[in-house]
Amino acid sequence: MTDGPRQRGNASADWDTASESSKDGSGRVALKKEIGLVSACGIIVGNIIGSGIFVSPKGVLENASSVGLALIVWIITGVITAIGALCYAELGVTIPKSGGDYSYVKDIFGGLAGFLRLWIAVLVIYPTNQAVIALTFSNYVLQPLFPTCFPPESGLRLLAALCLLLLTWVNCSSVRWATHVQDVFTTGKLLALGLIIIMGFVQICKGQYYWLEPVHAFETFQPYDIGQIALSFLQGSFAYGGWNFLNYVTEELVDPYRNLPRAIFISIPLVTFVYVFANIAYVTAMSPQELLASNAVAVTFGEKLLGVMSWVMPISVALSTFGGVNGSLFTSSRLFFAGAREGHLPRLLAMIHVKRCTPIPALLFTFTAPLCSDMYTLINYVGFINYLFYGVTVAGQIVLRIKQPDMHRPIKVSLMWPVIYLLFWAFLLIFSLYSEPVVCGLGMAIMLTGVPVYFLGVYWDNKPQCFDTFIGMRTIFIILYPDMGESRNVGLQQGPKEDDDELGKALNPSK
Repeated sequence: MTDGPRQRGNASADWDTASESSKDGSGRVALKKEIGLVSACGIIVGNIIGSGIFVSPKGVLENASSVGLALIVWIITGVITAIGALCYAELGVTIPKSGGDYSYVKDIFGGLAGFLRLWIAVLVIYPTNQAVIALTFSNYVLQPLFPTCFPPESGLRLLAALCLLLLTWVNCSSVRWATHVQDVFTTGKLLALGLIIIMGFVQICKGQYYWLEPVHAFETFQPYDIGQIALSFLQGSFAYGGWNFLNYVTEELVDPYRNLPRAIFISIPLVTFVYVFANIAYVTAMSPQELLASNAVAVTFGEKLLGVMSWVMPISVALSTFGGVNGSLFTSSRLFFAGAREGHLPRLLAMIHVKRCTPIPALLFTFTAPLCSDMYTLINYVGFINYLFYGVTVAGQIVLRIKQPDMHRPIKVSLMWPVIYLLFWAFLLIFSLYSEPVVCGLGMAIMLTGVPVYFLGVYWDNKPQCFDTFIGMRTIFIILYPDMGESRNVGLQQGPKEDDDELGKALNPSK
């Protein structure tokens, strides 16, 4: 950690500075505004639809105890996700900085709260998430080559590492390349899920809707339990995870005041529709018992309906997860970049490549995540901590309305929506903690380990020089650290191209 700049008490002063600094026309090296509406939708849809829709249906059904309630869980979770995204949209244009909920929590509740959000993300959430999605990708790519057995563990990890390496290189090279990859694979995964949905409609037309009839849909295979239902929502929420990722790249979004809410209005209903009808399609081909017995629901679905074309499903899942890895790398690197820019991570991670304008050190830091995580651990204790901070962030929206009622808000939603979200949030966390106290408590314990780290690395001003020298080592790449004064509050505007060229020549005399 580096001590960095101490957070100022007056949050509105920081935001006013940002507003004025964005107009000064300075020639700083900066993240470019290259993400349009289509790419913004691709980031949201691509991050939400990853491996979750191919894994979570089993967990949702298992805890919901009936097909009918499981479908209701998918619908309600989609609605709650849309409400949360609307709340984040207001925060995203009111505090137009990359970093998403980390930046909002930090500015509203102070440095420690923001650091804890960053700490749990750096330590567990994103490394684990990327490793799991990459391993899922390699598993489905190699599965057709090993039809009678499981693929070798070493092969899975090697292919997952190659996937991460390739996509890290793409993201380091160009923002435009990264968003193009996201657009292409988002389209591919929607086509794959579209195939599942179409086959489901064909099944319904053939009369295969036994488990969709109300009299059968609510047949329970175990008694309803409020704690298990909460876990069902937590499993479904994992599949919707990533809905807030566009807020992590607000500074690179073209016309964020218009495109951020537009992307949300397009993407969240689309994902909800896809998820609900994909689950309807699953139960037209499989009984609840068959679905619960499968660890790869889409593959089992394909085997039952596609025959010799069943190989399409593993390939579709591979495409989906490849795009998911790309989206996770893209957005998580911006979170680490934002944290380093605020002095909550080593300064090295806030450096930007002079020509490419990409946060290469942050991307390389993200890539170093070990490929040794478990999906169910992610869904349980990491999901619990994620939702804890979602609620804290939405609560911050209400606090900000009270403390700064006259602040300029290009988007202003009714306070009814954050209240509804917080009620659902309280239900989810309380009963999840009741059902899985050890797992949820472990997540809390991991988060709280960040408290001494914050006071040692950030709050402590008079650290020995050797400490700062060791932590603040410079990179061998030709990169530039953004100004730690005003620019840390700015939308990192792209300066004039001729200024960038002059700077590039100064650092690279041979060119």
